[in-house]
Amino acid sequence: MSGLRIRPRCRVVVDNDWAGDPDGLVALAHHLLSPANRVDAVTSTGLHPMFGSPRSAPADGAAVAQELIGLLGRDVPVHADDASAIAAAARADDPLPLYVVCGGPLTNVAAALEHSPEIAARMHLVWIGGALDPSVEEYNRDTDPEAALRVLGCTDLTITQFPLEAYRQAAVSVAELEHWLGSAGDVGAFLWRQFVELPLPDFVELGEVWPLGDSPPLLVTALDDTTCEWSVTGNRRTCTRLDVRLLLGDLVAKLGARA
Repeated sequence: MSGLRIRPRCRVVVDNDWAGDPDGLVALAHHLLSPANRVDAVTSTGLHPMFGSPRSAPADGAAVAQELIGLLGRDVPVHADDASAIAAAARADDPLPLYVVCGGPLTNVAAALEHSPEIAARMHLVWIGGALDPSVEEYNRDTDPEAALRVLGCTDLTITQFPLEAYRQAAVSVAELEHWLGSAGDVGAFLWRQFVELPLPDFVELGEVWPLGDSPPLLVTALDDTTCEWSVTGNRRTCTRLDVRLLLGDLVAKLGARA
């Protein structure tokens, strides 16, 4: 990427519903292009039935993620609906800290903690989900509310949360997104195709803005979150303001350098 020697500072397991909103795949590409991250595994969950998607199973999402990883020339294992990969990463004897980055429902994380509760103290969860206003609907929390309750109630687990009010700050215009991805070679073309071909139900109306809501965890794992604003309670901190310039500027630069 440059003449500077940037060493990995953390291990990352990235969990998402990859066949859903393509912003998750944009974030995955960003993780894989960030030398400060060492992506050890990718895990996949399914989509909520309300979307009626023909590719709603965890295996569908895993296949899309695997295709992107192959385009980037990386060798990262992809697991469909497999909490054991999270537990294995947490148990690994490695000097780098582990961040489990979840951009979807907490299904896999809850299952990993249920089967191996001792791993809670060995990892840091970074979750895109929930809302500062609990009365507001939020997809990632509401798709598996029981999992969210179990995970967020785990007192031994360190949690960084980007709620709805924060992750929607990472909004870009559709014109910007098409321009950035159109200038990013084969990876950009693959990502843009996911947006264009995304099967959407009739009740979803698109506008000219698309939040890249799954990208904020890069501020924690690869970049620097000191310029964000946080609310802290115990071992859980909640973002209230993103450094959008740093996040999106880094994404566009890395996609351009890769192309």
